[in-house]
Amino acid sequence: MGNAASAASDASLLKIETKGAVLTIGLNRPAKRNALNDGIILALRDCFTAIPDEIGAVIIHGIGDHFSSGLDLSELSERDATEGLIHSQMWHRVFDRIQYCRVPVIAALKGAVIGGGLELACAAHIRVAEPSAYFALPEGQRGIFVGGGGSVRLPRLIGVPRMADMMLTGRVYSATEGAAYGFSQYLTEDGGALPKALELAERVAANAPLTNFAVLQALPMIAEANPQTGLLMESLMATVAQSDKEAKKRIRAFLDRKTAKVKPT
Repeated sequence: MGNAASAASDASLLKIETKGAVLTIGLNRPAKRNALNDGIILALRDCFTAIPDEIGAVIIHGIGDHFSSGLDLSELSERDATEGLIHSQMWHRVFDRIQYCRVPVIAALKGAVIGGGLELACAAHIRVAEPSAYFALPEGQRGIFVGGGGSVRLPRLIGVPRMADMMLTGRVYSATEGAAYGFSQYLTEDGGALPKALELAERVAANAPLTNFAVLQALPMIAEANPQTGLLMESLMATVAQSDKEAKKRIRAFLDRKTAKVKPT
């Protein structure tokens, strides 16, 4: 994996831009439908290790017509079992950095969102898809198994039976089906995924940092805990959040009618 480590410093693997408080990360292998090799995974690791303090949200998207077609299968040919285990765990560590990022991560999806690309999308907190997006897990037809955390993250979104069906039969879900079944939370018009993701990112970046932290870090643990443990964790998190100076300022602004009430859009 020495060559992969050196590839991580190749700036061409990711197209990174800053737009106000939003960091956009573009997977930049369009000729390969943004297939994921060690270099691009390690580049993501480096990027999520050093999110600048002024950044309040991150967007991951694909350069070209696709989000990601998954693992670059040419990388499988030279690995033995031990190397395969180490490789899978390397993906797990990188995707954990995305899932447990200190700021919200939004995936803007189009074209292929398959295999490892779907696993990457699952590590984000919000997924926005446009009509060209399609979701699949072709590992079953390739004689392999998911290795980027998909068996943990995807069933939490769509359920074990639906994921098993995808892997056993090669079923492909359209963007419309994906929005209905939990692959994505938003469905846009053609070309609208990245603009919508940017709109959402700007909105969530404006939240109180401690609230975002609670949603990203505490909420998943509360949901997995037994009810009484979850309720205690909720009470503790609510107490900490409400005691924050930013929360007090925002509540006072609402009570003083300086912020709008919630209304249907």
